[in-house]
Parts: sequence; C-alpha cells; structure tokens
Amino acid sequence: MLQHRVKSIGKILLLAPQQIEPSPFQARTNFDQQEIARLALSIAQNGLLQPVTVRKAQNGRYQLIAGERRLRACKLAGLTEIPAILCDYEDDQTAALGLLENVQRQGLDPFEQARGIKEVIALWGCTQEEAARRLGIAQPTLNNKLRLLALTAQQQEYCVAHGLTERHARAVLRLPAEQQRTQALEQFVKQSMNARQADAYVERLLTDKPRHRHAIPMVRDVRIFVNTINRAVRLMVDAGVPASTKRTEGEGYVEYTVHIPTATSASS
Repeated sequence: MLQHRVKSIGKILLLAPQQIEPSPFQARTNFDQQEIARLALSIAQNGLLQPVTVRKAQNGRYQLIAGERRLRACKLAGLTEIPAILCDYEDDQTAALGLLENVQRQGLDPFEQARGIKEVIALWGCTQEEAARRLGIAQPTLNNKLRLLALTAQQQEYCVAHGLTERHARAVLRLPAEQQRTQALEQFVKQSMNARQADAYVERLLTDKPRHRHAIPMVRDVRIFVNTINRAVRLMVDAGVPASTKRTEGEGYVEYTVHIPTATSASS
C-alpha cells in the first residue's frame, strides 16, 4: 500500500484525500451530486479555499470532522493533496461540530437534523435543554425537530422525496394513526398543498367527525309496546271489528301480526 508522507504548514496538514476517513457521526445521508460536481469544478479552478477539519485515526490515517462535501469534491476534482486542520477532539465534540457545520451551511433535511441532534444528545449524555443551549438552538425548536422521528422511516423518505417541509411533517404528527398520517402526506402532494393548507387540512380531519344518525335507544322492557298493541286490538273488537293478533317470539325480538278484516271480507 502506498504511504503518503504528511506535510505540515503551520497548524495545517497537507493530506492525500485517500488518507481521510469519513466521519462516523455524519448526519447527512443524501448528497446532491450536481452540487458536488459544481463545487469540484470551483476547487479545480481556484483550489480548496477552506481546509477540511480532521483528527488522528489509527494506522496513520485521519478521520474527518467537518468538510464532507469539500472532501468529496476534492476527490472528484482529482486533487492529490488537500489542506486539513488537525484537531484533538473527542467523539462528542466531533459529532457536534459535524452537525453544526451541516446546519449552518448547506442544510440537512429535517430528519437528518433530528437524527443528528439525537446522536449528539446521546454522546453528550445531557438533557434536551442542555443540548439546545450547547448547539445554539432554541429548546422548542430542538424539541420540534426531535418529534419528527415519530414518523416511520417510509414516511420520512416520502417527505424528502416529494419536497415536503418540516412543517408539513409536523402537521401530520397531530393525527393519531400511522395510516392517517400516510394518507395525509399523500394528499399534501396530490393537492400541492403548502404548509398552511396542510395545517388546515389536518385540522379538518380532526374536527369534522363523521355524522351518524341518531340511534334510537333500546327499550329493554317491551311490555309497554305489547300492551299498547293489545289495547288497540281490544278497542277494535269492542267496536265490532273482528281484529286478531299473532305473536311470534324469536331470539332478541318479538314479532306481532295484527289481522284486521275489511268490510268486504267481514261480510263474506
């Protein structure tokens, strides 16, 4: 294996890109290849104006702390050496710096941000309040970002693939069922809803409950109705109408048939 000799210029090292390992704490999972290509063209023409940041790894190699996009662009541009600032950082510092760089520069998607924040909190072993202070993020903002992780991986991917915003994603979190959330996201895309329209749509789902017909309360003691029928038949008989009834009882019901002869049938 070809060993590259490390050159030092003050606090900056000149490293071969192959000597730099990617950060295990990189929150970004998707890289815009066209953007990397444009950056590579700029670097090829003007050089790397801002060094990447690294720390020492094993076997004479270095681990990237910040500058993933720049490192990828340098490789694409065919650079054999790139400037790198060497720092002595622990895992928690490395993770936090990588996250901050992505948030402050070319923004991560909301779910990458949320996963990155969650990993940093775990590394720091601190509360959300402390993490918000150390990351320079308002605590309600941090809490809202972490809530996004309640969506399934498929729902998160759907949001990113269709360009839905963080606010779109937060809107469906108000819905209690996973299927409702998925269907709402699909409607956002189908109807090209902006964030405000998405909020209103979810609000309607929560407030417009299906209309049901008023149920007739079950009367447990049907004797009232039976007596009413019998009384009506007796009145007809007393009036000279030979009415009769037939009662049939089934499982859970009583069936009454009332036979009232017409004048023609009565005289025949």
